[in-house]
Amino acid sequence: MKKYFWIVGLFFFMGIDICPAGAADEQHRPDAPVVPPSQIIAQAPYIIGPGDVLDISVWKDTALTKVVPVLPDGTISFPLVNEMPAAGKTVGELRQDMEKKIASYIADPVISVSIQQVNSMQIFILGRVNHPGRFVLNRDINVLQALAIAGGVNAFAEKDNIRIFRENGDGQQILAFDYDDVTRGRNMEQNIPLERGDIIFVP
Repeated sequence: MKKYFWIVGLFFFMGIDICPAGAADEQHRPDAPVVPPSQIIAQAPYIIGPGDVLDISVWKDTALTKVVPVLPDGTISFPLVNEMPAAGKTVGELRQDMEKKIASYIADPVISVSIQQVNSMQIFILGRVNHPGRFVLNRDINVLQALAIAGGVNAFAEKDNIRIFRENGDGQQILAFDYDDVTRGRNMEQNIPLERGDIIFVP
């Protein structure tokens, strides 16, 4: 035994690593690679939805400054343009559409459109999470972040059988999510960005 410690001490003194090659790296190597900043995709522009509140003003015309809600049918009501669709458009697209309409009454109108309150970005988290319910978001999040907002999954959850229900033009889409895989850095493509109206169900 003394001879063993003497040999270890000698190797340490000589700066020789007695661990097998790569053994230390295997213990600490993450499963998911680090993504360089150059490969991170820029966040897409926000899409206006029903329930959002918009602040709209025409430059140098205080009578045309209003805070308007986006109605459940996706339209807004504003002087000179009456009702017009807003849902499904970005702020820039809505501003351009309004400028075209108001140009019939005002020469070269300069319109400002901003989102005063985000109400349409809603997701629903149901099942075996600690705080299920409806959540109104003010930024884009992915599935793992949404589960964290709901207090995480509880001890009885089937973590490998989580489903995301999403409405699209062709009907309803069901997407799979394995909590253990993602939290261990595997199959990260499952950790998708959520869309307005998505339902996460944890059985």
